[in-house]
Amino acid sequence: MPRRPRRLLPIPRPRAGRRLPRPLRAAFVGVRSRALPDGLADPGFEHLLQEIDESPVHRGNRVSVFTRGEEAFAAMREAIAAARREVLVESYIWRDDSTGRAFLDDLAKAAARGVTVRALADALGSFGTRREFWLEMERRGIEARRFHPLVRGLWNQVFRDHRKILVVDRRVGFTGGMNIAEEYGSFPSRSKLSAPRAPSASAGAGEGAAVRAWRDTHVRVEGPVAWEMAVVFAEGWDRARGKPFTLEPLEVSASAGDGARILVLDARPRRGYAEAAAVLAAIVAAARRRVWITNAYFAPRLAAVRILGAAVRHGVDVRLLLPGKTDVPLVRHAGHGYYRALLERGVRIFEYRDSILHAKSMVADGHASVVGSTNLDFRSFHFNAECNLVILDPATGRRLEEVFEEDLQGAEEITLDAWNRRGTLHKLGDRAARWLSPLL
Repeated sequence: MPRRPRRLLPIPRPRAGRRLPRPLRAAFVGVRSRALPDGLADPGFEHLLQEIDESPVHRGNRVSVFTRGEEAFAAMREAIAAARREVLVESYIWRDDSTGRAFLDDLAKAAARGVTVRALADALGSFGTRREFWLEMERRGIEARRFHPLVRGLWNQVFRDHRKILVVDRRVGFTGGMNIAEEYGSFPSRSKLSAPRAPSASAGAGEGAAVRAWRDTHVRVEGPVAWEMAVVFAEGWDRARGKPFTLEPLEVSASAGDGARILVLDARPRRGYAEAAAVLAAIVAAARRRVWITNAYFAPRLAAVRILGAAVRHGVDVRLLLPGKTDVPLVRHAGHGYYRALLERGVRIFEYRDSILHAKSMVADGHASVVGSTNLDFRSFHFNAECNLVILDPATGRRLEEVFEEDLQGAEEITLDAWNRRGTLHKLGDRAARWLSPLL
């Protein structure tokens, strides 16, 4: 007798206030994860992810990976143009530049043909965008909100919406590291970017003083996972005092067909941070061959250093691709404070030199991938609302491994001997920045 479809309720997962059981926490979950007979490909790994995060693994999705802003934005605009009922857009930075205006025009055209359009931007990340831009959105039929306006609620100012989400008709979604701004590659060639800097040292808020477009990663997903991305958007929309809207439960068939299996890994203050850290730790511990991580703002806790070092001890090729150029030098120096401990444990570190690196991704054994907005720093795991996708799909894993190898062509490896020979001022600066990392 065929199994009846399950009904998923549109509520954020994991639930707020949950205390993650000790064996599932980041520092301990490796014991279970490493014991899985087939590692990341073991059926038990998917069950472990669901146990940690209380979230479903959605089946039957299609995934496309973008590493160039112009291609990602073209796909996003194409999806908006095809929208029939609803478009949800959430971005930490939304600039009033050629890219921001192109999206505004596309959304306004969708609204004019009867599509419901909701746009959410972080008030601090989008500080340089004039008030008239948001008023124009409203005039053109777009419901627009800004997350935690700077003149309201002093206590809330530390908490920011760092997500980058687009959901169309709850069937197509986009997420990754790309904000809606020119620096990702949709601008004419020029020596400097003219966009103003947001008054914050937080990730992604900087000026782009690079000749080349920023290097970032974004994904397009089509399938049931987009519904849960709409649930994540609704959480931020509610926090920004947007007009409530209805999300119907999702009917999940036991036989969802082929395609990528995806878990939505999202968090906000008082919900999901411990689970996000535990999921990443479980992936690293379950890997058998390689874990390759690309991250833009790297200032981890020592626990993360130990987890990566443990993987190396078990024969895993662990590599970090980190920025050689950055829009936030203080965060880069904070990350330098961990290089020696990582290198001594056998983790290989590469610094990307071709342009500013803004991507946040992980690929393990060519099977499990993570793409989203989370940086490996204090702010992303304590103060920011973030959204990532854990993608269990060999095709996506192979593509991200190809991208990583391509990026290494524009990177320089940091060796322990060379690192120990750096100057005294550099060492003192790294140490001071590391002490300040919780404030960045």
